[in-house]
Amino acid sequence: MSEESVIEFPCDFPIKMMGRDTPGFRTIARSIIENHVGPVEDEAVKFNSSGRGNFVSVTVTVTATSQQQLDDIYRDVSGHDDVLMAL
Repeated sequence: MSEESVIEFPCDFPIKMMGRDTPGFRTIARSIIENHVGPVEDEAVKFNSSGRGNFVSVTVTVTATSQQQLDDIYRDVSGHDDVLMAL
């Protein structure tokens, strides 16, 4: 029995990261994704600050081409010291 992904590729896929709201985090979050998918359009990147402004979520919507690509992205995102949570 082979394992098949429930996701059909290619597809638009949002990757969400949360971290402290610093200019550096916003740049790092985008950079991690661009290492895997190339340049990302500004329209594909959304920021949402927490109520007190201490934290920010960064959502980058990418065109995912494979499950392996998504696994690689999540491994790098989750492994970065500045990323507190990835969804």
